[in-house]
Amino acid sequence: MESRHLRYALALAEHQHFGRAAAALGIAQPPLSQQIAALERELDARLFDRTARGVFPTAAGEAFLARARRALAEMSAAVSDAGRAARGETGRLRLGFIGSALLELLPSVLGGFVRDRPEVRLGLQEMSTRRSTAALLAGELDIAIGRGAPRGAGAEELVSVTVGRDHLVAVVGAAHPFAGQRGVSVEQLRGQHLIIAPADEEPVVAAWLTTLLGEGSEAPARAGGFTEARDVHTIIGLASCGVGVGLGPACLRVAARPDTRVCEVSPRVELPELVMSFRAQDRSPVLAAFLDTTRERCPGVSERLERHLGARR
Repeated sequence: MESRHLRYALALAEHQHFGRAAAALGIAQPPLSQQIAALERELDARLFDRTARGVFPTAAGEAFLARARRALAEMSAAVSDAGRAARGETGRLRLGFIGSALLELLPSVLGGFVRDRPEVRLGLQEMSTRRSTAALLAGELDIAIGRGAPRGAGAEELVSVTVGRDHLVAVVGAAHPFAGQRGVSVEQLRGQHLIIAPADEEPVVAAWLTTLLGEGSEAPARAGGFTEARDVHTIIGLASCGVGVGLGPACLRVAARPDTRVCEVSPRVELPELVMSFRAQDRSPVLAAFLDTTRERCPGVSERLERHLGARR
């Protein structure tokens, strides 16, 4: 039995005449009669009564036709579902990201992706660069967005593309002495209690800060110590409380509170790049769709992504 046998039986039941059913199906009448007869022999049941008034389903025919309609509908749905999955319109995408990615990159990219593919199941986790890299290598994430390219064992298995660049700024409460300044120097920062990302979670940023503010374990003590904060919103909030001077990417301006002030750091200091990483061997259509959305919505990223994707094809 093939799907065409189901279509033939349904057409005959609808038109109640072999000639009309054959015309609707686009075939000759004799082959239709032969196929219906063969179907009845296979089922060992008479599906249609042939009368002078027309052709009508028997009780067995009615039971068969009810299932046939559902079977054809399921087959059509299977074809549709397979096509949508192949186009990345359904499925699952697991994304790990640092908090600052929500300030500029993700609102456009993720917003567009959700609107275009509402049936994709999203697993979104804010996490440090180190954790997201480990989760990506372990197969627990499909995409990781963090500061600096992934390092260490397994990093060669990943494709990493720069999706944003930013520079360092300082954020302080409105009552802080720096609040009236447009900029602060690195030397001034060395004398302040600083609010920064944890060293164990953002090693690239931590290494950069060590270089910037001075080598040696005595540097933090001389500066008055550090307070660790895991995302830019916490950095801003602690700065507004007068805890110290928060350091973060310039994009934090969009999240700054009325009771805080943002100062440029002089000389200008470029932060580690914002990097999107994914497994080189991942052929998921949903991942491909997300990368397509990134290319569309991030100027300058398209060429870099195409270069990496072209190399692995």
